[in-house]
Amino acid sequence: MWVWGIGVAVYFVAVTYRTSLGVAGLDATHRFDINASALSTFSILQLLVYAGMQIPVGLLVDRWGTKRILLLGVVLFTAGQFGFALSGSYAMALASRALLGCGDAMTFIAVLRLGTRWFPARRGPMIAQVAALMGMAGNLVTTLVLARVLDSFGWTPTFAGSAAGGLVILLLVIFFLRDHPEGHEPPPVSHSGSGYVRRQITDAWREPGTRLGMWVHFTSQFPGMVFLLLWGMPFLVEAQGIDRGTAGELLTLVVVSNMLCGLVYGQVIARHHAARTPLVLGTVLATATAWAAAIFWPGDHTPMGMLVVLCVVLGACGPASMIGFDFSRPANPPERQGTASGIVNMGGFTASMTTLLAVGVLLDLTHDDYSIAFATVFVLQALGLTQIVRLRGKAAKRERERVVASRVEAVHVPA
Repeated sequence: MWVWGIGVAVYFVAVTYRTSLGVAGLDATHRFDINASALSTFSILQLLVYAGMQIPVGLLVDRWGTKRILLLGVVLFTAGQFGFALSGSYAMALASRALLGCGDAMTFIAVLRLGTRWFPARRGPMIAQVAALMGMAGNLVTTLVLARVLDSFGWTPTFAGSAAGGLVILLLVIFFLRDHPEGHEPPPVSHSGSGYVRRQITDAWREPGTRLGMWVHFTSQFPGMVFLLLWGMPFLVEAQGIDRGTAGELLTLVVVSNMLCGLVYGQVIARHHAARTPLVLGTVLATATAWAAAIFWPGDHTPMGMLVVLCVVLGACGPASMIGFDFSRPANPPERQGTASGIVNMGGFTASMTTLLAVGVLLDLTHDDYSIAFATVFVLQALGLTQIVRLRGKAAKRERERVVASRVEAVHVPA
Protein backbone atom coordinates (compact mmCIF):
# COMPACT_ATOMS: atom_id res chain seq x y z
CA MET A 1 0.00 0.00 0.00
CA TRP A 2 2.72 2.50 0.94
CA VAL A 3 4.60 1.77 -2.30
CA TRP A 4 1.51 2.69 -4.30
CA GLY A 5 1.22 5.75 -2.06
CA ILE A 6 4.61 6.96 -3.27
CA GLY A 7 3.40 6.69 -6.85
CA VAL A 8 0.27 8.64 -5.98
CA ALA A 9 2.44 11.28 -4.28
CA VAL A 10 4.31 11.74 -7.56
CA TYR A 11 1.00 12.34 -9.30
CA PHE A 12 -0.06 14.74 -6.52
CA VAL A 13 3.03 16.91 -7.09
CA ALA A 14 2.64 16.74 -10.88
CA VAL A 15 -0.96 18.00 -10.69
CA THR A 16 0.12 20.81 -8.35
CA TYR A 17 2.61 21.97 -10.97
CA ARG A 18 0.22 21.40 -13.87
CA THR A 19 -2.55 23.55 -12.36
CA SER A 20 -0.32 26.26 -10.90
CA LEU A 21 -0.90 28.48 -13.93
CA GLY A 22 -4.66 28.38 -13.21
CA VAL A 23 -4.21 30.78 -10.27
CA ALA A 24 -1.39 32.73 -11.91
CA GLY A 25 -2.94 33.48 -15.29
CA LEU A 26 -3.57 37.16 -14.57
CA ASP A 27 -0.05 37.52 -13.09
CA ALA A 28 1.42 35.89 -16.20
CA THR A 29 -0.30 38.37 -18.53
CA HIS A 30 1.39 41.24 -16.66
CA ARG A 31 4.77 39.53 -16.17
CA PHE A 32 5.17 38.62 -19.85
CA ASP A 33 2.96 41.39 -21.33
CA ILE A 34 0.77 39.01 -23.32
CA ASN A 35 -2.86 38.82 -24.48
CA ALA A 36 -5.46 36.05 -24.00
CA SER A 37 -4.31 33.98 -26.98
CA ALA A 38 -0.70 34.07 -25.84
CA LEU A 39 -1.76 33.17 -22.31
CA SER A 40 -3.72 30.17 -23.53
CA THR A 41 -0.62 29.03 -25.44
CA PHE A 42 1.02 28.15 -22.11
CA SER A 43 -1.61 25.55 -21.28
CA ILE A 44 -2.09 24.49 -24.90
CA LEU A 45 1.60 23.71 -25.33
CA GLN A 46 1.71 21.92 -22.00
CA LEU A 47 -1.32 19.80 -22.92
CA LEU A 48 -0.06 19.27 -26.48
CA VAL A 49 3.11 17.74 -25.09
CA TYR A 50 1.10 15.80 -22.50
CA ALA A 51 -1.34 14.36 -25.04
CA GLY A 52 1.37 13.62 -27.58
CA MET A 53 3.36 11.70 -24.97
CA GLN A 54 0.54 9.41 -23.84
CA ILE A 55 1.02 6.54 -26.28
CA PRO A 56 4.85 6.62 -26.12
CA VAL A 57 4.66 6.70 -22.32
CA GLY A 58 2.16 3.83 -22.30
CA LEU A 59 4.52 1.77 -24.44
CA LEU A 60 7.47 2.61 -22.19
CA VAL A 61 5.53 1.69 -19.05
CA ASP A 62 4.68 -1.70 -20.58
CA ARG A 63 8.31 -2.16 -21.55
CA TRP A 64 10.35 -0.62 -18.71
CA GLY A 65 7.99 -0.71 -15.73
CA THR A 66 6.75 2.09 -13.51
CA LYS A 67 9.80 3.08 -11.46
CA ARG A 68 11.98 4.18 -14.35
CA ILE A 69 9.16 6.16 -15.94
CA LEU A 70 8.22 7.89 -12.69
CA LEU A 71 11.86 8.77 -12.02
CA LEU A 72 12.17 10.39 -15.42
CA GLY A 73 8.84 12.16 -14.98
CA VAL A 74 9.81 13.67 -11.63
CA VAL A 75 13.11 14.97 -13.00
CA LEU A 76 11.42 16.60 -15.99
CA PHE A 77 8.45 18.25 -14.26
CA THR A 78 10.62 19.54 -11.42
CA ALA A 79 13.07 21.07 -13.89
CA GLY A 80 10.12 22.61 -15.74
CA GLN A 81 8.72 24.18 -12.57
CA PHE A 82 12.11 25.61 -11.62
CA GLY A 83 12.49 26.98 -15.14
CA PHE A 84 9.05 28.59 -14.98
CA ALA A 85 9.97 30.24 -11.67
CA LEU A 86 13.08 31.82 -13.19
CA SER A 87 11.58 32.72 -16.55
CA GLY A 88 12.04 36.35 -17.48
CA SER A 89 10.77 35.99 -21.03
CA TYR A 90 7.72 34.50 -22.70
CA ALA A 91 9.86 32.08 -24.75
CA MET A 92 11.64 30.68 -21.69
CA ALA A 93 8.35 30.31 -19.85
CA LEU A 94 6.86 28.40 -22.80
CA ALA A 95 9.84 26.04 -22.92
CA SER A 96 9.52 25.44 -19.17
CA ARG A 97 5.82 24.57 -19.43
CA ALA A 98 6.58 22.17 -22.28
CA LEU A 99 9.20 20.43 -20.14
CA LEU A 100 6.73 20.30 -17.26
CA GLY A 101 4.09 18.80 -19.53
CA CYS A 102 6.52 16.12 -20.67
CA GLY A 103 7.24 15.05 -17.09
CA ASP A 104 3.60 15.29 -16.08
CA ALA A 105 2.67 12.98 -18.97
CA MET A 106 4.69 10.17 -17.40
CA THR A 107 2.89 10.08 -14.06
CA PHE A 108 -0.74 9.01 -14.25
CA ILE A 109 -0.39 6.04 -16.59
CA ALA A 110 2.50 4.74 -14.49
CA VAL A 111 0.42 5.13 -11.31
CA LEU A 112 -2.48 3.22 -12.91
CA ARG A 113 -0.09 0.44 -13.87
CA LEU A 114 1.36 0.42 -10.36
CA GLY A 115 -2.16 -0.02 -8.97
CA THR A 116 -2.80 -3.08 -11.14
CA ARG A 117 0.39 -4.67 -9.79
CA TRP A 118 -0.28 -4.01 -6.10
CA PHE A 119 -4.08 -4.51 -5.88
CA PRO A 120 -6.54 -7.17 -7.11
CA ALA A 121 -8.46 -6.46 -10.32
CA ARG A 122 -11.82 -6.14 -8.55
CA ARG A 123 -10.53 -3.04 -6.78
CA GLY A 124 -9.40 -1.41 -10.03
CA PRO A 125 -12.22 1.19 -10.35
CA MET A 126 -11.84 2.37 -6.76
CA ILE A 127 -8.04 2.46 -6.92
CA ALA A 128 -8.15 4.56 -10.10
CA GLN A 129 -10.65 7.00 -8.57
CA VAL A 130 -8.55 7.32 -5.39
CA ALA A 131 -5.46 8.05 -7.48
CA ALA A 132 -7.37 10.75 -9.33
CA LEU A 133 -8.71 12.05 -6.02
CA MET A 134 -5.18 12.47 -4.67
CA GLY A 135 -4.27 14.29 -7.85
CA MET A 136 -7.14 16.68 -7.21
CA ALA A 137 -5.75 17.20 -3.73
CA GLY A 138 -2.76 18.67 -5.56
CA ASN A 139 -5.17 21.00 -7.31
CA LEU A 140 -6.60 21.90 -3.93
CA VAL A 141 -3.12 22.90 -2.76
CA THR A 142 -2.84 25.09 -5.82
CA THR A 143 -6.10 26.96 -5.23
CA LEU A 144 -5.81 27.23 -1.45
CA VAL A 145 -2.10 27.63 -0.85
CA LEU A 146 -0.28 28.60 -4.02
CA ALA A 147 -2.65 31.45 -4.83
CA ARG A 148 -2.11 33.02 -1.44
CA VAL A 149 1.65 32.48 -1.49
CA LEU A 150 1.76 34.09 -4.93
CA ASP A 151 -0.04 37.18 -3.64
CA SER A 152 2.31 37.42 -0.64
CA PHE A 153 5.73 36.54 -2.05
CA GLY A 154 5.55 37.01 -5.80
CA TRP A 155 6.33 34.92 -8.84
CA THR A 156 9.85 33.51 -8.43
CA PRO A 157 9.75 32.55 -4.72
CA THR A 158 6.35 30.90 -5.15
CA PHE A 159 7.19 28.71 -8.13
CA ALA A 160 10.75 27.93 -7.01
CA GLY A 161 9.50 27.01 -3.54
CA SER A 162 6.89 24.67 -4.96
CA ALA A 163 9.52 23.03 -7.18
CA ALA A 164 11.42 21.96 -4.06
CA GLY A 165 8.68 19.41 -3.45
CA GLY A 166 9.77 17.60 -6.60
CA LEU A 167 13.24 17.03 -5.13
CA VAL A 168 11.74 15.40 -2.04
CA ILE A 169 9.52 13.09 -4.05
CA LEU A 170 12.46 12.16 -6.29
CA LEU A 171 14.32 10.72 -3.30
CA LEU A 172 11.28 8.69 -2.26
CA VAL A 173 10.99 7.16 -5.72
CA ILE A 174 14.70 6.33 -5.89
CA PHE A 175 14.91 4.57 -2.54
CA PHE A 176 11.46 3.10 -1.87
CA LEU A 177 9.37 2.57 -5.01
CA ARG A 178 9.10 -0.95 -6.45
CA ASP A 179 7.31 -2.06 -9.61
CA HIS A 180 5.54 -5.03 -8.01
CA PRO A 181 5.34 -6.98 -4.74
CA GLU A 182 8.22 -9.34 -4.07
CA GLY A 183 7.53 -12.79 -5.46
CA HIS A 184 4.82 -11.50 -7.83
CA GLU A 185 6.90 -10.69 -10.87
CA PRO A 186 4.82 -10.56 -14.05
CA PRO A 187 5.47 -13.29 -16.64
CA PRO A 188 8.12 -12.34 -19.20
CA VAL A 189 6.79 -10.74 -22.36
CA SER A 190 8.79 -10.23 -25.52
CA HIS A 191 9.28 -6.53 -26.28
CA SER A 192 11.66 -7.14 -29.14
CA GLY A 193 11.15 -6.98 -32.86
CA SER A 194 10.46 -4.12 -35.19
CA GLY A 195 6.70 -4.71 -35.04
CA TYR A 196 6.32 -4.47 -31.25
CA VAL A 197 5.24 -0.82 -31.12
CA ARG A 198 2.86 -1.11 -34.04
CA ARG A 199 1.42 -4.34 -32.66
CA GLN A 200 0.81 -2.90 -29.20
CA ILE A 201 -0.96 0.20 -30.51
CA THR A 202 -2.97 -1.68 -33.15
CA ASP A 203 -4.14 -4.40 -30.79
CA ALA A 204 -5.15 -1.87 -28.13
CA TRP A 205 -6.98 0.37 -30.62
CA ARG A 206 -8.78 -2.59 -32.17
CA GLU A 207 -10.63 -3.18 -28.91
CA PRO A 208 -13.93 -1.24 -28.81
CA GLY A 209 -13.46 -0.82 -25.05
CA THR A 210 -10.26 1.15 -25.62
CA ARG A 211 -11.89 3.47 -28.12
CA LEU A 212 -14.98 3.89 -25.96
CA GLY A 213 -12.75 4.68 -23.00
CA MET A 214 -10.94 7.35 -25.00
CA TRP A 215 -14.19 9.05 -26.04
CA VAL A 216 -15.57 8.88 -22.49
CA HIS A 217 -12.40 10.59 -21.29
CA PHE A 218 -12.60 13.11 -24.16
CA THR A 219 -16.21 14.07 -23.48
CA SER A 220 -16.19 14.12 -19.69
CA GLN A 221 -12.95 15.68 -18.56
CA PHE A 222 -12.31 18.85 -20.52
CA PRO A 223 -14.92 21.37 -19.19
CA GLY A 224 -13.64 21.04 -15.64
CA MET A 225 -10.00 21.04 -16.74
CA VAL A 226 -10.40 24.12 -18.93
CA PHE A 227 -12.08 25.95 -16.05
CA LEU A 228 -9.46 24.96 -13.47
CA LEU A 229 -6.38 25.02 -15.64
CA LEU A 230 -6.73 28.51 -17.08
CA TRP A 231 -10.04 30.17 -17.90
CA GLY A 232 -12.01 29.84 -14.67
CA MET A 233 -10.23 32.63 -12.82
CA PRO A 234 -10.40 35.19 -15.69
CA PHE A 235 -14.07 34.31 -16.32
CA LEU A 236 -15.03 34.81 -12.68
CA VAL A 237 -12.97 37.99 -12.20
CA GLU A 238 -13.29 39.76 -15.55
CA ALA A 239 -16.70 38.58 -16.80
CA GLN A 240 -18.52 38.17 -13.49
CA GLY A 241 -16.88 41.00 -11.52
CA ILE A 242 -15.93 38.75 -8.58
CA ASP A 243 -12.85 39.53 -6.52
CA ARG A 244 -9.91 37.13 -6.77
CA GLY A 245 -10.38 35.79 -3.26
CA THR A 246 -13.97 34.71 -3.92
CA ALA A 247 -13.00 33.37 -7.35
CA GLY A 248 -10.32 31.27 -5.71
CA GLU A 249 -12.90 29.86 -3.31
CA LEU A 250 -15.12 28.88 -6.24
CA LEU A 251 -12.20 27.11 -7.91
CA THR A 252 -11.59 25.33 -4.62
CA LEU A 253 -15.22 24.23 -4.64
CA VAL A 254 -14.64 22.54 -8.01
CA VAL A 255 -11.73 20.62 -6.51
CA VAL A 256 -13.63 19.59 -3.36
CA SER A 257 -16.61 18.48 -5.46
CA ASN A 258 -14.23 16.48 -7.65
CA MET A 259 -12.80 14.65 -4.66
CA LEU A 260 -16.22 13.81 -3.20
CA CYS A 261 -17.63 12.71 -6.56
CA GLY A 262 -14.56 10.54 -7.11
CA LEU A 263 -15.25 8.59 -3.92
CA VAL A 264 -18.93 8.16 -4.81
CA TYR A 265 -18.32 7.18 -8.44
CA GLY A 266 -15.63 4.67 -7.47
CA GLN A 267 -17.91 2.95 -4.95
CA VAL A 268 -20.88 2.88 -7.32
CA ILE A 269 -18.92 1.39 -10.23
CA ALA A 270 -17.17 -1.18 -8.03
CA ARG A 271 -20.58 -2.47 -6.89
CA HIS A 272 -22.65 -1.86 -10.04
CA HIS A 273 -20.60 -2.25 -13.20
CA ALA A 274 -23.59 -1.41 -15.39
CA ALA A 275 -23.68 2.09 -13.92
CA ARG A 276 -20.65 3.20 -15.94
CA THR A 277 -22.45 4.53 -19.01
CA PRO A 278 -25.37 6.18 -17.15
CA LEU A 279 -22.90 7.99 -14.88
CA VAL A 280 -20.94 9.27 -17.86
CA LEU A 281 -23.99 10.42 -19.83
CA GLY A 282 -25.60 11.98 -16.78
CA THR A 283 -22.44 13.92 -15.93
CA VAL A 284 -22.01 15.21 -19.48
CA LEU A 285 -25.63 16.36 -19.71
CA ALA A 286 -25.52 18.00 -16.28
CA THR A 287 -22.31 19.79 -17.23
CA ALA A 288 -23.78 21.09 -20.49
CA THR A 289 -26.90 22.33 -18.69
CA ALA A 290 -25.01 24.13 -15.89
CA TRP A 291 -22.47 25.57 -18.36
CA ALA A 292 -25.23 26.95 -20.60
CA ALA A 293 -27.10 28.47 -17.67
CA ALA A 294 -23.95 30.16 -16.34
CA ILE A 295 -22.71 31.70 -19.59
CA PHE A 296 -26.09 32.66 -21.08
CA TRP A 297 -27.74 33.97 -17.92
CA PRO A 298 -29.67 37.17 -18.76
CA GLY A 299 -28.22 40.36 -17.34
CA ASP A 300 -24.70 41.58 -16.70
CA HIS A 301 -23.66 38.91 -14.19
CA THR A 302 -24.61 35.34 -13.35
CA PRO A 303 -25.99 34.98 -9.80
CA MET A 304 -23.58 33.55 -7.25
CA GLY A 305 -25.91 30.60 -6.63
CA MET A 306 -25.68 29.57 -10.28
CA LEU A 307 -21.90 29.87 -10.23
CA VAL A 308 -21.80 27.62 -7.17
CA VAL A 309 -23.95 25.05 -8.97
CA LEU A 310 -21.65 25.24 -12.00
CA CYS A 311 -18.57 24.64 -9.87
CA VAL A 312 -20.15 21.69 -8.07
CA VAL A 313 -21.16 20.10 -11.38
CA LEU A 314 -17.74 20.72 -12.93
CA GLY A 315 -16.28 18.77 -10.03
CA ALA A 316 -17.89 15.61 -11.42
CA CYS A 317 -16.07 15.91 -14.76
CA GLY A 318 -12.82 14.36 -13.55
CA PRO A 319 -14.40 11.30 -11.86
CA ALA A 320 -16.61 10.71 -14.91
CA SER A 321 -13.56 10.77 -17.19
CA MET A 322 -11.90 8.10 -15.02
CA ILE A 323 -14.67 5.71 -16.05
CA GLY A 324 -12.96 5.62 -19.45
CA PHE A 325 -10.21 3.50 -17.90
CA ASP A 326 -12.86 1.10 -16.57
CA PHE A 327 -13.88 0.42 -20.17
CA SER A 328 -10.33 -0.11 -21.45
CA ARG A 329 -9.01 -2.15 -18.49
CA PRO A 330 -11.10 -5.31 -19.05
CA ALA A 331 -10.61 -5.02 -22.82
CA ASN A 332 -6.82 -5.44 -22.71
CA PRO A 333 -4.42 -7.99 -21.17
CA PRO A 334 -1.95 -6.89 -18.46
CA GLU A 335 0.98 -6.52 -20.85
CA ARG A 336 -1.01 -3.96 -22.89
CA GLN A 337 -2.53 -1.92 -20.05
CA GLY A 338 -0.04 0.94 -20.31
CA THR A 339 -0.57 1.38 -24.04
CA ALA A 340 -4.36 1.21 -23.72
CA SER A 341 -4.35 3.69 -20.82
CA GLY A 342 -2.21 6.04 -22.90
CA ILE A 343 -4.77 5.99 -25.69
CA VAL A 344 -7.62 6.66 -23.24
CA ASN A 345 -5.74 9.44 -21.49
CA MET A 346 -5.18 11.25 -24.78
CA GLY A 347 -8.91 11.89 -25.07
CA GLY A 348 -9.59 14.45 -22.38
CA PHE A 349 -6.32 16.28 -22.82
CA THR A 350 -6.85 16.59 -26.57
CA ALA A 351 -10.30 18.07 -25.93
CA SER A 352 -8.90 20.38 -23.25
CA MET A 353 -6.11 21.59 -25.52
CA THR A 354 -8.55 22.29 -28.35
CA THR A 355 -10.93 24.19 -26.08
CA LEU A 356 -8.18 26.23 -24.41
CA LEU A 357 -7.02 27.42 -27.83
CA ALA A 358 -10.51 28.11 -29.13
CA VAL A 359 -11.49 30.11 -26.04
CA GLY A 360 -8.34 32.23 -26.19
CA VAL A 361 -8.75 33.00 -29.90
CA LEU A 362 -12.47 33.76 -29.56
CA LEU A 363 -11.89 36.05 -26.58
CA ASP A 364 -9.48 38.12 -28.65
CA LEU A 365 -11.77 38.16 -31.69
CA THR A 366 -14.91 39.08 -29.69
CA HIS A 367 -13.25 41.53 -27.30
CA ASP A 368 -13.62 39.23 -24.26
CA ASP A 369 -17.12 37.91 -24.88
CA TYR A 370 -17.04 34.82 -22.64
CA SER A 371 -20.50 33.66 -23.70
CA ILE A 372 -19.35 33.10 -27.27
CA ALA A 373 -15.90 31.77 -26.34
CA PHE A 374 -17.19 29.32 -23.72
CA ALA A 375 -19.84 27.96 -26.12
CA THR A 376 -16.99 25.99 -27.73
CA VAL A 377 -17.58 23.39 -25.03
CA PHE A 378 -20.89 22.31 -26.57
CA VAL A 379 -19.30 21.44 -29.92
CA LEU A 380 -16.83 19.01 -28.41
CA GLN A 381 -19.43 17.52 -26.08
CA ALA A 382 -21.70 16.79 -29.03
CA LEU A 383 -18.86 15.12 -30.93
CA GLY A 384 -17.93 12.97 -27.95
CA LEU A 385 -21.51 11.93 -27.18
CA THR A 386 -22.08 10.67 -30.73
CA GLN A 387 -18.97 8.46 -30.46
CA ILE A 388 -19.96 7.11 -27.03
CA VAL A 389 -23.42 6.16 -28.30
CA ARG A 390 -21.88 4.55 -31.39
CA LEU A 391 -19.32 2.44 -29.51
CA ARG A 392 -21.02 1.43 -26.28
CA GLY A 393 -22.90 -1.52 -27.80
CA LYS A 394 -19.78 -2.94 -29.44
CA ALA A 395 -17.77 -2.56 -26.27
CA ALA A 396 -20.43 -4.24 -24.13
CA LYS A 397 -20.68 -7.19 -26.53
CA ARG A 398 -16.92 -7.64 -26.60
CA GLU A 399 -16.71 -7.45 -22.80
CA ARG A 400 -19.38 -10.14 -22.42
CA GLU A 401 -17.48 -12.37 -24.83
CA ARG A 402 -14.31 -11.98 -22.77
CA VAL A 403 -16.15 -12.84 -19.54
CA VAL A 404 -17.63 -16.01 -21.08
CA ALA A 405 -14.25 -17.03 -22.52
CA SER A 406 -12.51 -16.56 -19.18
CA ARG A 407 -15.14 -18.71 -17.42
CA VAL A 408 -14.82 -21.48 -19.99
CA GLU A 409 -11.05 -21.39 -19.66
CA ALA A 410 -11.31 -21.59 -15.88
CA VAL A 411 -13.56 -24.66 -16.12
CA HIS A 412 -11.09 -26.49 -18.37
CA VAL A 413 -7.99 -25.71 -16.34
CA PRO A 414 -6.81 -29.00 -14.74
CA ALA A 415 -6.79 -29.09 -10.96
